[in-house]
Parts: sequence; C-alpha cells; structure tokens
Amino acid sequence: MKKKAKALSLALASVMMLSLAACSGKAPEKTETTAGTTAAQSSEKASEAATTAAAKTADGKQYKIGVLQLVQHTALDASNKGFIKALDDAGLNYTVDQQNASGDQPTCQTIASKLVNDGDDLILAIATPAAQAVAGATSEIPVLITAVTDPAASDLVESNEVPGGNITGTSDLTPVKEQISLLKKILPDAKTVGVLYCTAESNSEIQAKMAKEAIEAAGMTAVDYTVSSSNEIQTVVTSMVGKVDAIYAPTDNTIAAGMTTVAMIANENKIPTICGEEGMVKAGGLATYGIDYYELGYLTGKQAVKILTEGADVSKMPIEYLPLEKCKLSVNEETAKTLGIDLSGLK
Repeated sequence: MKKKAKALSLALASVMMLSLAACSGKAPEKTETTAGTTAAQSSEKASEAATTAAAKTADGKQYKIGVLQLVQHTALDASNKGFIKALDDAGLNYTVDQQNASGDQPTCQTIASKLVNDGDDLILAIATPAAQAVAGATSEIPVLITAVTDPAASDLVESNEVPGGNITGTSDLTPVKEQISLLKKILPDAKTVGVLYCTAESNSEIQAKMAKEAIEAAGMTAVDYTVSSSNEIQTVVTSMVGKVDAIYAPTDNTIAAGMTTVAMIANENKIPTICGEEGMVKAGGLATYGIDYYELGYLTGKQAVKILTEGADVSKMPIEYLPLEKCKLSVNEETAKTLGIDLSGLK
C-alpha cells in the first residue's frame, strides 16, 4: 500500500512540473545553421546571410557549399549575394565557406584544392580564372560557375548546350553590340575607340573581339589597350590620352577592380568610358547597357537547388543566360557633368 502511495505521489509531482513548464511561456531552444561570410560582403550582409541560411530543407539534410570568388568588385559581389539569396529562398539547410582570391591566380588554385579536400557537396566559382582553377581541382564534385562569358571557349565545358561533365552554370555574356551602339549614340563624332582589357582573362579577349567587330561595323576604328595585371592600369590608360575619343571596357575583372583609377585618368582628360556592367559605371564610368549580376547569381543559385535537392544531372544542364529584357541602362550623372555630356536623351 505504501508503495502504491509513493508511486502516486511521484506521478502527481511529474504532472505539476510539466504544468509549470507549460505556463512559463518559454519556447524550446533551436539550433541554427549559419552561412559563412566573404571578404566581398560587409558585416551587415554577413549577419543577414547567417540568419537566412538557418532555413531547413524538407529532408533535413545539411549541405556543404564552397564559394571561390576571384576578386572583390561590385559585379562579382552581386553575383555572390544573388546566389546565396536563391539558396535561402529555397529553404536550403547549408553551410558555406566563402573564399576570395584577391585577383591572384595561384591563390585561386590553392583555394580550389582546399574546397575539394573539404569534401563540399557543391562548389561555386565566380569569374573565369576561379572557374578554371576549380575545374582543374575536381572532376567529381558538382561545380557551378557564374560571371563567365563563354564557358565552352574557356575550355570549362564540352559545349554550352550540353556541358558533358561536372560543371555548368551561368554566362555573363553582355550585349556588346548594343553597348557599342550606345557609345555611338552618346558620341556620334567619335572616330577612335580604345578597347581596354586584361590579357590574362580569356573572357575579356572574347568580348574585346566582339567589341572591335561592332566598333568597325559602326564606322569607327578600334585599338587594343591591354594590361597583364592591375599594376599596369594607370600607365596604359594614361597612354590613351590624346589618342582615343572614347574607351570601351568589357566585363573584365581586373579593369572592374581598378575602375576608379581608369575613371580618374579618363574623366580628367575628357575621355568618356562605356563599360561592360553597372558597377563600373558607379565607379566613374559614363554609361552601360548591361546585365544585372544579382539576377545572374540568383539564377545560378536556382541551379544549385536543383542539383542538391532534385539530383539534377550537371552534365546535361545547359549554361544559362539572362534574357535581353533583364539588361538595363545605367548612367553616371556626375561623370556626365564632368565630361560636359548631356545624357537626358537616353532616358
């Protein structure tokens, strides 16, 4: 009888403890998965990424994603941010290792090897040199590339329609012909255009060729002005003074990262610069008609979700492009004022 009373007493005590816990109003603790940050992101952006990356996928699996960005500049940063946003919008549960090579090719190779050795489920490579480094480091881990002009021409895939290996992604092929038309519209009397790009980037050589063809077709003369590294930008741009009526700079990562130097010299000497993308315009260029790199990164992130959660076959996923309607006109009013050019007719 005493044993029964004791058992009943213990049961009542348990019920009271549960009731007190329920009335306390405290929610159960939960563990969040945070995304890493990149050198290209501010602490505020990193905090946002850490919060949103805590979302859970339906199957509860956590994915390891490595990101190799060639260098910090506005366009590549936007691609990175768009990619992460797509993962978050899909509710993916992941950790991300953000790495930035600061424009150095050997560093790209070192980082690529690290990401492969870490056993990531997927690697994102932003810009052609970064993509080439990752491609040389693995033929097994799914690799997505973005901000690469022509993956096939850069020997990253067998063809842009059917990649055929472990690499696919998105192209940042800009409307070069339309950009040269914009140059001609703004500067109808221009005769000589200096095409400024870095010879170390295959994507830039592709765009430069397209630009020169468009320039010649528009009745102007195209002249190459090339650099092999950022250290040569000031000297090369200075050498253009008095020789060109305008500068065209494609979506070249080296030039984009050093665009403030280009703009400083060009604007001081009244040489308008038509750029490959919006970030270069914000850094002092005159104008562009280009793609939205955030949207490009977001499109790449959607590909990642398909690969990780749906088992999509990378070898059969074509390289994707943003439609022409996603391109937009960007102008720098301050630069236009410095150059004495009226851009009101463009809007």
